[in-house]
Amino acid sequence: MLNHIKIEALDDFFKELGHRKTKGVYFYRINGYNGEIDRFIRAYYEAARKSGVIIEGRIPNPDEKNLAYYSEMMGMDFQMSPGFITSSLKKWLPRMNDNQLHTVADSIYDCLDSLRRAGKNENMLKNAYIKFMCWLYYKFERIVSRLGDNDVPKILYEADISNYELMLLSILSNAGCDVILLQYHGDGNYLKLDPGSETSDELRLQGMTAFPEDYSLKKVQNDIREELNNQRLYGTLPELVNCTNAWIKGKNVLDDIRTPTAMRGNDPRFFYNCFCRINGVDDKLTYVNDLYRMNTELANSRRKVIIVDGEIPAPSVEEIGAIRRQNAYQRQDQMLMDLAGNIVSSAGGEVQALIRKAFLDLMLEEAKKPEMNINKLTGKAVHMLCWLKRYTPHLFSNWKKTDIGCFIHFGPCRAGNEAAFLRMLGRLPVDVLILVPNQNEKCVLTDPLLYEQNCIGSLNVQRFPKAAADLQVGTSAYYAERELDTLMYQDSGIYRNQQYAKANAVTLKTMYEEIPILWKEEVKYRPNFGTTDGIVSIPVIFSKISGVKNRDLDKYWNTVKELVKEEGFLITKVPYIQPMAPNPMKAFAPEFFRNGKLQRDRIKNHRNYVYGFLREDMQEHILDKLQLLIDQKVIKGTFENGMEYTIIATVLNLSKEMIRVLQKFDFTKKNPKLIYINTGENMISLEDSIVAAFLNMVGFDIVFFVPTGYQSVEKYYSKHIFEEHQIGEYVYDLQIPDLRQPPTKTGSWRDIFKRG
Repeated sequence: MLNHIKIEALDDFFKELGHRKTKGVYFYRINGYNGEIDRFIRAYYEAARKSGVIIEGRIPNPDEKNLAYYSEMMGMDFQMSPGFITSSLKKWLPRMNDNQLHTVADSIYDCLDSLRRAGKNENMLKNAYIKFMCWLYYKFERIVSRLGDNDVPKILYEADISNYELMLLSILSNAGCDVILLQYHGDGNYLKLDPGSETSDELRLQGMTAFPEDYSLKKVQNDIREELNNQRLYGTLPELVNCTNAWIKGKNVLDDIRTPTAMRGNDPRFFYNCFCRINGVDDKLTYVNDLYRMNTELANSRRKVIIVDGEIPAPSVEEIGAIRRQNAYQRQDQMLMDLAGNIVSSAGGEVQALIRKAFLDLMLEEAKKPEMNINKLTGKAVHMLCWLKRYTPHLFSNWKKTDIGCFIHFGPCRAGNEAAFLRMLGRLPVDVLILVPNQNEKCVLTDPLLYEQNCIGSLNVQRFPKAAADLQVGTSAYYAERELDTLMYQDSGIYRNQQYAKANAVTLKTMYEEIPILWKEEVKYRPNFGTTDGIVSIPVIFSKISGVKNRDLDKYWNTVKELVKEEGFLITKVPYIQPMAPNPMKAFAPEFFRNGKLQRDRIKNHRNYVYGFLREDMQEHILDKLQLLIDQKVIKGTFENGMEYTIIATVLNLSKEMIRVLQKFDFTKKNPKLIYINTGENMISLEDSIVAAFLNMVGFDIVFFVPTGYQSVEKYYSKHIFEEHQIGEYVYDLQIPDLRQPPTKTGSWRDIFKRG
């Protein structure tokens, strides 16, 4: 029988019996957690898996089949004597040697004797004995023949232990077995069984906290399996390791980027790179020139440099098609193994291993995000591979171990894929520099390796000065005026002309009587107007007015005339766009829409594109809302029978008058208007409905006057996107008067609000 001894370090558990300071075994319980304990449990789990027993949850009591087999083999006799127990064990567990038999038998006898002294009767002792025998056979048979060996078997138990289980583990421990009890809920339950901690010792280490809520041996097993899969994924690991930013001075990142690689460090195990972001500018007068000078110096030093302005262009259809992959994957490791095969570098095996490791590190980290699934992860991986194939051939052309390329991203990262790609590059022999001179712009990239230099000034620069022709430097007076603009127009309620380039329309739910009041107001005075992160929320009217109030036609037409006074579009001929009207964009619409996305460059470069003279931000606004109109499936049949192509062709073929109104549309002032009158039975066309829905999203106020109450624009909408006002009795066959003439004195909308 072996004594219980105390450890000096956790590694003592893995020493052979003959190499332990004192010949004995360890029986410990773990009630807390830290990183060291996590690593120990993993190692102990592996040892127990190979040459021991792992118990997840309590040991189940012997069932009827277990007891029937025991009865058949051993009978149901019981004697309270070491000799009887020894002979029974020899028959029941024949692989045990004599020393093991006597040790286990003596331990069982001692346990039963303690139960007898505690007042248990003969029948209870017999039941306990049979339970021990069944547990030894069904749960611990693989280790009983190895008890007391030099390679000490391990037991790992996970649960709040019961009295009989503790007795059995004590029996096995005494016979030559190490035991660990994992107690996620603390020591309270155990101390009820063993108040003096005579059977086991509590493990106490510095920095221990409660176990994480999701901690379990099943999780440990999954983590170990994942690590093994990852080892298979990574293959041969690179020899070099990144030393990122540890060597930089940090006072001026541009100077750090310029630093020759030979002056960064000389440890052959590392490559020395930067991963930095500069927010704002130090000196507005010299900023652009400083960048130009740095780029010139990098070029003169023959470093490989890539500069991206604004955002990294999304992978093209051709680039995506060049990535070898299966149509679908069932398992994450299968997907990553397959896609990583696309990483082939002409620069040699070391670069290829570095890229593969950086790619897999990133993907495995992304996979842990709660919103991630295998399809999303596959899409992200394909994105990363497309960009790697696009940029790494230049960055690592004729690469040597002392070479460090440079990737400059001018402007903030606005998308997750872009940020992920830069994080991956930051682990390669590449200096990654993100420049955000305009402090009003936010960069979504975060990374523990990223070093940030924050400057006081802010400057609106659209592109990196790659050539002398790009150098445009403002005077002190110019920048002073820009700062004054910031003070006047930032969160002040005062807005500069065309201050904002992006906007979202918010349709107001109004009373019928509110329409003429809101109609004349600038949008900034309407409820729910606001600006957030450079995007304007435009409250707009989108209403259908059915019927004629009190059948008073003069008053009805006067109300229309009041609205027509405001500059806008008046449509009285139904339909406005004939279904069979020629449309030069219709034949090309399928080219403009691929994989659910507008092909913006293809649209803008097409010979029939007529919006090219508009402000660039307005062109983007139009295309943004066209994409939104398709994405939201407002028009019935979108993504069925090519309806999306009809939407694209219709929106890209607006009249010249509408285009001009869009050009001068200022998102903080009066918005454009559309009044559509339908007094007869002619149906509004699909194209009219598309234009109305699109103009609503762009920011127009729109009112349909339908005195007949007939179904009109809603026929083609898949959802209710406007407010309908039933104001009176339906009237038919009305003739539309000259609405450009001033209202008559018989009454108008104003009469509702005049004093009595």
